[in-house]
Amino acid sequence: MVETRPTTFGELKASGYEPTPVKQELRRNLIRKLQVGDVLFPGVIGYDDSVVPQLVNALLSCQDVILLGERGQAKSKIVRSLTSLLDDELPVLAEAEIPESPFAPITGIGKSILAEQGDDATIGWLARDDRYAEKLATPDITIADLIGEIDPVKIAEGRYLADESTLHFGLIPRVNHGIFAINELPDLAERIQVGLLNVLEERDVQIRGHKIRLPLDVFLVVTANPEDYTNRGRLITPLKDRFGAQVRTHYPQTIAEELDIVHQEATSLGLDDVSLDVPDYMASIAVEITHLARASADINQRSGVSVRTSITVYETMLANAYRRALLLSEKTVVPRISDLQFIMPALYGKLEFEVFDESEEDSVVTKLLNGAVKNVWNRYYDVDELEGLIEYFENTEGLEVGSDVTLETYAACIASSDVLRGMLKSESLESASLASDLEFLLEGMYLHDLLSKESIGKRERYASLN
Repeated sequence: MVETRPTTFGELKASGYEPTPVKQELRRNLIRKLQVGDVLFPGVIGYDDSVVPQLVNALLSCQDVILLGERGQAKSKIVRSLTSLLDDELPVLAEAEIPESPFAPITGIGKSILAEQGDDATIGWLARDDRYAEKLATPDITIADLIGEIDPVKIAEGRYLADESTLHFGLIPRVNHGIFAINELPDLAERIQVGLLNVLEERDVQIRGHKIRLPLDVFLVVTANPEDYTNRGRLITPLKDRFGAQVRTHYPQTIAEELDIVHQEATSLGLDDVSLDVPDYMASIAVEITHLARASADINQRSGVSVRTSITVYETMLANAYRRALLLSEKTVVPRISDLQFIMPALYGKLEFEVFDESEEDSVVTKLLNGAVKNVWNRYYDVDELEGLIEYFENTEGLEVGSDVTLETYAACIASSDVLRGMLKSESLESASLASDLEFLLEGMYLHDLLSKESIGKRERYASLN
């Protein structure tokens, strides 16, 4: 027999349902997840031993939370995943303007519904995703946006200005018994912060001289950039004191963690009838560029270098490899070192340079690219093992590479030299990654001053130093 949900207040009481404040509800469901070992924040990588324990402690303590960190540190992903800790559905008064518990309505409308209808009051069921709202803090946000405003239409209908029913409620009342998030809190004007404090702490707010009592049940979580939060001093002290926990986020601490994020978040190319083969070293180079940028004095570190930089570089690198595959009718998309020249727009769009002359930006980006390739190359090769290959180049005119060179051309060149073939990571001349392996090997040798490199139109020629 299918169990039906209560549809009236009387049926709800008879079912034994007991209302729970939202923070206690989050705490209860969190405890259940911890006891059975469920993943608390799916898709959030690299925080298991740092951010997650702090956030769990805050939720167990029923504290409002500030997530403090630079851009691209999964703050929004964490905030939005908190809805998984809410119950599947919440019973509310169906005819009320905002979510109100039939056990304790907070507005005049809700109270009158209960007074008039009693146990016959209709119950609606609110899904967990409908109990979440977020707002990006900007200087033009008003009290009307967050709390509410006098509705002129309701005034025109003949209601008195002092009547609470003339109000059109804002975002926070409409997420009563739920989670409200504010991104970049310090950008909120101080007078709006005061109004936010009043409704969350004092439980009242003044709208155009009309004082309204709103005992809202809301879990508040906000995000902020450390530079804005600590340096500008734009967060009023009473509101800052309202938060029980300040949790500091961070960028992925290892290449492996950031690679996992990149593979998880990167947009799928939709390759139709071709396949994709990304050598580990090419994916690592995309991430290494970002890690070097985070340590570079030529890059503004105050606002940070987002993980989205790694994702965008990776996507752009694959896109150029896909373009080549389409032009050359190749059946496998494999990114190469020669594709890295096409990621420049992605980097310029993500990095904030400290250099004064725009012409210096090219040299900064080139330095990052070369450093990333060299660092990753060092994990795969040892310069002391390349004597035979150096000798090979001393007896040849060199090798020409480029993003428009076909895989067959590379394979023919490699097949002519056992020395060259023996140094590559590919085990077969039929491997689709053969061209990528060769370019990676040659570029690393050039960066270690073992080979020379000159540009010939759209291509590069690697040759002996002699």
